[in-house]
Amino acid sequence: MKTATFKQYLLQFKNPSGTSRGVLHTKETFFLEILEGDKKGIGECALFRGLSFDDVPDYEEKLTWLCENINQDSAYLKKELLHFPSIWFGYEQAILNVKHGENLYFPSDFTEGKSSIKINGLIWMGNVDFMQTQIEEKLELGFDCIKLKIGVDWNSEKEILRKLREKFPKEQLELRVDANGGFTFEEAKIVLKELYELGIHSIEQPIKAGNLEEMKLLCATTPTPIALDEELIGVVDFEQKRKLLEKIKPQYIILKPALIGGFSGTDEWISLAENLGIGWWITSALESNIGLNAIAQYTFSKGNKMPQGLGTGGLFTNNFESNLQLEGDLLSMKIQEIQA
Repeated sequence: MKTATFKQYLLQFKNPSGTSRGVLHTKETFFLEILEGDKKGIGECALFRGLSFDDVPDYEEKLTWLCENINQDSAYLKKELLHFPSIWFGYEQAILNVKHGENLYFPSDFTEGKSSIKINGLIWMGNVDFMQTQIEEKLELGFDCIKLKIGVDWNSEKEILRKLREKFPKEQLELRVDANGGFTFEEAKIVLKELYELGIHSIEQPIKAGNLEEMKLLCATTPTPIALDEELIGVVDFEQKRKLLEKIKPQYIILKPALIGGFSGTDEWISLAENLGIGWWITSALESNIGLNAIAQYTFSKGNKMPQGLGTGGLFTNNFESNLQLEGDLLSMKIQEIQA
């Protein structure tokens, strides 16, 4: 017999973190705890206000419902939580954690400290000096793949990219950019050409999600590979997912488990993408170290050798202790146990 409870938690950013959607100072999240006999499991229901499909007024009501129905069959719960992807994500984690114990979700060479995951360095928006300082820090740490948030002041951002490219050819430094839907269709057509001239690996979500015809046209004609991100949010039916990818035909998709239905939802996107010859990688969605740990373990299990977007563990002042460790651009797990 299982029992479950949840609690809210507010993560505080060390530095205000800018995207084209605005500046983040805090990040709300929820933790689901499941008890079964002497076993305990914890999962993070990583709601992202203003972005998550399940950012709705009755979110906590649904969490209460899940706790009251925690002994129901998981297939039934999955159906009932189809429109609450972050809650389902937390449930998946907690159930796996009950099964495997300690801080384990997907036991592997990664969790035994024998292997690591290569990640990209994340550069937040700000003035030129702030962005360049972040870049220099990442390069000193040994990153050879950097992702920059763009789409607020493109002329300044382009100049930063141009200077970076002068110092580091694309064979030496992979540059990814993320516009978070910050450009119009007409702007995007020009930006995609300029990015190509700068040897940029890819651009995430150049225009706002929901403009399928325009995104399809951009993906068909772009000289710079396009990765869908926000476009995947709220597409919960398997056939809808297939139709979306077949219609737009992106070069890549970005997978944030908290936003797209947890590990099972991510598995569906990966299966469809691989059948269609579309590349993919996994990124966190500003989870605490609890959710990030689970995502990292899952990511390792998928065997994708591209740099993944999992470098968000150091963003908060009140994060939880973790045995995730970052050495250069390699994320791994310390094998000594962390005291509860």
